[in-house]
Amino acid sequence: MVTVLYAAIPVSVIVAVGLLRKWRSRKWGKCFSNTCLKGKTYLITGATSGIGLETTKALVRRKARVIMACRDVPRAKELIASIRKEQPYGGELIPMHLDLASFESIEKFVDVIKAGFYKIDVLINNAGVAIPLDRDEKTKEGFEIHFGVNHLGHFYLTKLLIELLKRASPSRIVIVSSTLHEKGEINFDDLNSKAEIEKAKQGKVKGRHISAYQNSKLMNCYFMRALADRLKGTGIDVSACCPGFCYTNLFRYSIKWYHYILMAPVFLLFMKTAKQGAETVVYCASEYNIEGRTGQMYRDCQLYESKYPFDVEVENKLWEVSEQLIKARKPIPVA
Repeated sequence: MVTVLYAAIPVSVIVAVGLLRKWRSRKWGKCFSNTCLKGKTYLITGATSGIGLETTKALVRRKARVIMACRDVPRAKELIASIRKEQPYGGELIPMHLDLASFESIEKFVDVIKAGFYKIDVLINNAGVAIPLDRDEKTKEGFEIHFGVNHLGHFYLTKLLIELLKRASPSRIVIVSSTLHEKGEINFDDLNSKAEIEKAKQGKVKGRHISAYQNSKLMNCYFMRALADRLKGTGIDVSACCPGFCYTNLFRYSIKWYHYILMAPVFLLFMKTAKQGAETVVYCASEYNIEGRTGQMYRDCQLYESKYPFDVEVENKLWEVSEQLIKARKPIPVA
């Protein structure tokens, strides 16, 4: 009897946690639109893992043609074969090489896109990096990796694709950001986070505290707002979205295996799967009820009101500085 009782306790705990998770997941939002997207061309960056992969699957299931912009094309081809087994009658999948850490790669990618496609209906800027600052990683042009990939890379890619998006009007640009943007800041005297990197190298910054990542997510939001304003009247809607706290490999450098053990209850209750996180991305990319609503941010498949005090002057300056840096193709030295 005692043995049965002891065996029942873990089972009860598992059931209780499962029910709590299911209750919480009701608030996470789901894209219920299953409108056929046949004939529409979607381009998504970072399509071979996590939220990008799940977004790709969801769009292909809706018959969309999806251009998988990624660094690892062989990996993309393997994933396509796997997706085809699950969805033999889904939309077309096209893997193409793109390294957002290289302006040259972005330019070559866009040249190929323009040669092969007349229009792009939806651009999803999903790819992103979150790397400990003490690693001091940089893009090919020498920009701090978060600033260079999460912001500048997508900024440049988007500008080069505007012509194709206009041809598809009404079309959309979806920028995957995060509510962590509310903790970010933009220091125009140190966009490459040199001060924070030095602190990290000296052990003065916790490994999981990636201020440069938060700053880049804020830049994503500023970019969304500025782009929406500049594209008014063109038929291109621009939105940003937060997938939420998801179980992906984004923070693989910062979160160690033992963190998952220590924080297991929190993760089980609060962490979404990549598929659940992708719901809001798919919503912004395909839901017809939000057509014409540009310059908005979404979370859990509904509007999200940011707590960040956005400044129009900062917005315009970030745009101008980004253009200058791309033109110069090198970072501005910090005095």
